[in-house]
Amino acid sequence: MKHLLKSIAAVTAGVSIMAGAAMADRSDWPNSMTVGTASQGGAYFVYGNGLANFLGDELGIRASGEVTGGPVQNVTLVQTGDHDIGLVTMGPMFSALQGESQLAPGLRHTDVRALFPMYQTPFQVVALQRSGISTVSDLGGKRVSVGPAGGTPGTYWPQFFNTLGVDARVSNAGAADAAGQLQDGLIDAFAFAAGVPTAAFSQLAAEASVNIFGFTSDELETLLAAHPEVAHYVMAGGTYTGFDDDIDSVAMWNFAVAHKDMPESLAYEITKLVMENHDRMMQIHAAASETLPEHIDKNGFLPFHPGAVRYFEEIGMTIPDDLKG
Repeated sequence: MKHLLKSIAAVTAGVSIMAGAAMADRSDWPNSMTVGTASQGGAYFVYGNGLANFLGDELGIRASGEVTGGPVQNVTLVQTGDHDIGLVTMGPMFSALQGESQLAPGLRHTDVRALFPMYQTPFQVVALQRSGISTVSDLGGKRVSVGPAGGTPGTYWPQFFNTLGVDARVSNAGAADAAGQLQDGLIDAFAFAAGVPTAAFSQLAAEASVNIFGFTSDELETLLAAHPEVAHYVMAGGTYTGFDDDIDSVAMWNFAVAHKDMPESLAYEITKLVMENHDRMMQIHAAASETLPEHIDKNGFLPFHPGAVRYFEEIGMTIPDDLKG
């Protein structure tokens, strides 16, 4: 009898979610949606595909994740209307809004709107222990993959190296490919940025003797003074197998974004589903522990979509007037 009651409760909960979405005016909704993610092996790939599946199941729309070069490309794909939702880091988003995107220089991405906060993206490095590499300063003259061209790590690691005076030999590859290159000795280190735990780093930590690190105190001081788009971040000990101590690094916040022309009712339902189903989001990726309404204040420049504004104001959150899109 108890099992029967639990089953009924589960079905009722599912029907409740669908009923709320069904009440929305769907006359201007698309038949399908594409979510721009990033390369395989990173958190965006897992989070974005999981998000697409969740939205597809609950909203009754064909939704899929698409592999991309990461945030820089995702912003442009949303701006041009090629993708419905993009996962973006706020550093590249700010640059794109100013017309300083590396992918589309001169194009001010003013049609992009924020939906909801995702999580922080910490910058992290992995190298084989036998290389003796254990700090960013050790990367001078070394072969270092910084993820896909156009992604957050591919954009910012070269800037960080320049700031720190580290003359690394930079190359680009997807997270899974870069991890394989490291194991095969084709590169000396893999410098990345993704929600933690990052799949490629977890696999390396489980399969090989590696060093995983962020920045020394001196490196941090220099970076934080030169790069206001990042903040100090402490990666908790135990995030990766064999690394029990906290790791100091820097991080940027991530948001899901959409085009301003997305139907307001659809943007509302998407935001509501994600914000009110935290356990479901946590099943997608552990980084979703930070996918919470209170983190809307981590966006201080990108206007929110009117559908998102409606949802957050309904639950008592305040959106500044200059961020209502």
